[in-house]
Amino acid sequence: MTLDFLLTTLIIVATPGTGALYTLAAALGGGRRDALVAAFGCTLGIIPHMLAAALGLAALVAAEPRLFELIRYAGIAYLVWMAIGLWKSGPAGGPQAEPHQHAWKIIRKAVLINLLNPKLSLFFLAFLPQFVDPADPAPLTTMAGLSLVFMGVTSVVFAVYGLAAAAMRHGLVERPHRMRIVNRLLSAGFLAMAGKLALAQR
Repeated sequence: MTLDFLLTTLIIVATPGTGALYTLAAALGGGRRDALVAAFGCTLGIIPHMLAAALGLAALVAAEPRLFELIRYAGIAYLVWMAIGLWKSGPAGGPQAEPHQHAWKIIRKAVLINLLNPKLSLFFLAFLPQFVDPADPAPLTTMAGLSLVFMGVTSVVFAVYGLAAAAMRHGLVERPHRMRIVNRLLSAGFLAMAGKLALAQR
């Protein structure tokens, strides 16, 4: 692992995307606990793409247009569904389920957000090999190590985003009209992400 890899990873992770947006939404809707659960879920959602890159499955997605399009359209539909849910949600993000059920629901949504983004698999297919020496006797092991570092950075950065948003939640909950505005701004953000994915090319 090099300093270049760490810096590149930090820049990529810190750039707002669907995962960061979902973590913010969870934090504003449910507070610090939900923020940390969402950050954990988004981190878990990276695993399938990293495995796909390591096992060559990402190359299959890149080579098979129909598979890429299928995953892409599913991702667009899911982001639009998330946007609609936020737009309709109440000032505090809607009713809460039992704690363990609520946490699982957040994790499930976070994983699906990343899983249904085919560009993420292609990104890791192009990104990770750049930091593996061609002469490395165990490239898969090296990629696995780099993947774990990437996941660790993702978890920390998203947790910071979420906790920062959660710190502002109290003032918003006390002002329902402001919370409603924030929910609709987040909804617009998810629609923008859906539009970006709709315009994405292999």
